[in-house]
Amino acid sequence: MTTYVITVPGTFLRAVPHGLRSGIERRLRPSDPRNTDLGENEELSLLTVDEGGMFAARVEVDAADSTGAEAEAVRVVARALRDSGLSEQDAPLGEAIVTGIDSDL
Repeated sequence: MTTYVITVPGTFLRAVPHGLRSGIERRLRPSDPRNTDLGENEELSLLTVDEGGMFAARVEVDAADSTGAEAEAVRVVARALRDSGLSEQDAPLGEAIVTGIDSDL
């Protein structure tokens, strides 16, 4: 298994209060990329949101390959959004991308 840092972009289609953002971050915290050397060195934020509602969630996942890592990251972010009360229509996600690989190889 390899540890990947994956960025999952999305857009909040309605205003998201600060308290809701904090709840999303709390749910994502177990997957915080700062647990990796890359995340710590690059000071990656778990969740960034711009004024237009576009956001990027950066999570750490373990997977056998990048395709599996991207799919798992989307599941993690989608679950955090859903558990925070946002539907797929409220916050659609874009294509996940590999931000970094933290491997002992």
